[in-house]
Amino acid sequence: MSQLKIAVFVGSLRRDSFNRRLARAVEKLAPAGFAFRHVPIDGLPLYSQDFDAAYPAAAGQLKKDVESADGLLFVTPEYNRSIPGVLKNAIDIASRPWGTNSFAGKPGAVIGTSIGSTGTALAQQHLRNILAYLDVPLLAQPEVFVHFKDGLIADDGSIHSDGTRKFLQGFVDSYVAWIRRFAG
Repeated sequence: MSQLKIAVFVGSLRRDSFNRRLARAVEKLAPAGFAFRHVPIDGLPLYSQDFDAAYPAAAGQLKKDVESADGLLFVTPEYNRSIPGVLKNAIDIASRPWGTNSFAGKPGAVIGTSIGSTGTALAQQHLRNILAYLDVPLLAQPEVFVHFKDGLIADDGSIHSDGTRKFLQGFVDSYVAWIRRFAG
């Protein structure tokens, strides 16, 4: 089987993002044959329907990044009980103009971490609703709401808790099977 390309969307722009650490941890647990690419969303202009006639270069590149991927991984924090605006903006750009939804049919998953006791449960539910409308078949189980604590995951994605590593490996195994199912 050829290498499967995964487009990773980290919803936090923060330099020391816990969700970027979580994304790296997932990548480290994935088997050979999976290539993860973090899709840059920080330099995108705010979506405007005026783009539909002529997309700005950064927006066009975002659409190409999504279209060239075999699968999607969304790793989101929770801001005010929803997803960050920068992530919603990227989704709006890549799904427009009408009839050119770059996400359609791409299998994906939604995970996240937060220092809050409920993790990113509400943000993930909002994101799942958006992605369902955009025809992204999402892995339903296991859900990943990681309660982040200092020392849990290092900057490079190393996991310092055996229980967390085992839990995330279970997610990765399910995610890999999900992506392969759609890859044929």
